[in-house]
Amino acid sequence: MRNRMIAGNWKMNETFAEGVELAQGIVDQLASGTGNVDVVIAPPLVDLKGVSEVLAHANSSVALSAQNVYWEESGAFTGETSPAMLTSVGATYCIIGHSERRGYFGETDEDINRKAKALMAHDIVPISCCGESLEVRNAGTHVQFVVDQIKADTKGLEITDPSKYVIAYEPIWAIGTGMTATADDAQEVCGAIRKTLVEIFGAEIADGIRILYGGSAKPENVGGFLEKEDVDGALVGGASLKADSFVAMVKSAMN
Repeated sequence: MRNRMIAGNWKMNETFAEGVELAQGIVDQLASGTGNVDVVIAPPLVDLKGVSEVLAHANSSVALSAQNVYWEESGAFTGETSPAMLTSVGATYCIIGHSERRGYFGETDEDINRKAKALMAHDIVPISCCGESLEVRNAGTHVQFVVDQIKADTKGLEITDPSKYVIAYEPIWAIGTGMTATADDAQEVCGAIRKTLVEIFGAEIADGIRILYGGSAKPENVGGFLEKEDVDGALVGGASLKADSFVAMVKSAMN
């Protein structure tokens, strides 16, 4: 049985002090526990240490994620961050392959694959993003497009514990646009992702890998997505920047 997951991607929002305040608000509202729902928050890099201290002080079950990583251990890579550095501030998850990284910074499936391998070597769980543009969806090739991404992003990965790898399906046309895929849209692609994972890793591992939906996910619609067989949670953008709305999504997933 897969535990549901609600992960908040703060993107490039919240200063250090604001991040600490937001994390404290989330922790306070979830003080009674999150049941069988895994909760993850991904602040900007400069906020990680402060948020980590909030989580540790509260002995919270909320997990800490980074938003990006570089695959080298150390060296002359100005502006980059290694997996060991993320571990040193308490991060146990890391988002990779977000469409904003792919689109604005030219990241490729090969890059994302290298990042996944580096993270997993350090026991950090990748939250690996995939998803199609509106052009691809309108052409009717969106399922094959995402399947090809999954095959490239997982190439050569060894997964023995399916809880150690997470996929987030984010249709690019629904991120920050107010347009939202329907629950059936999400299931169509998430179901195809699951079948692809069976081909790659076998049924037992594939059945244990969480597949999240992202793309204007919010308290009002998350319940519909979670009803679908192959949707195991949400990667939340804007709605994760307010403790009340993020916690409402966690509580919806607990039901």
